[in-house]
Amino acid sequence: MLEPKNNDELPPIPGKRYFTIGEVSELCNVKPHVLRYWEQEFPQLKPVKRRGNRRYYQRQDVIIIRQIRSLLYDQGFTIGGARNKLQGEEARSDLTQSQQIIRQVRLELEEILRILRR
Repeated sequence: MLEPKNNDELPPIPGKRYFTIGEVSELCNVKPHVLRYWEQEFPQLKPVKRRGNRRYYQRQDVIIIRQIRSLLYDQGFTIGGARNKLQGEEARSDLTQSQQIIRQVRLELEEILRILRR
């Protein structure tokens, strides 16, 4: 298992669109078999699978993997606890996005109402 202090020493994520499992393994300091296991445990992890069932991770996947790694290795969460924490953050994010959409629609409707009143 990795020491908590190693999380600060992770390399920066390059500006690429897709990463192989080997590249993600190096970027996140986690072995490939652990990444494959985490895919089964965390529904947020959905790498693109191409020819030959090869996995290609996107930048957002790498960020989520680093969050999972931090929760498990640095903060001492169990797999279930980390899954619940990530799902809670996802739900809050969805709520915030919904609120922003509602505000935008309301502003647009108010603008239409002003135009109709002229």
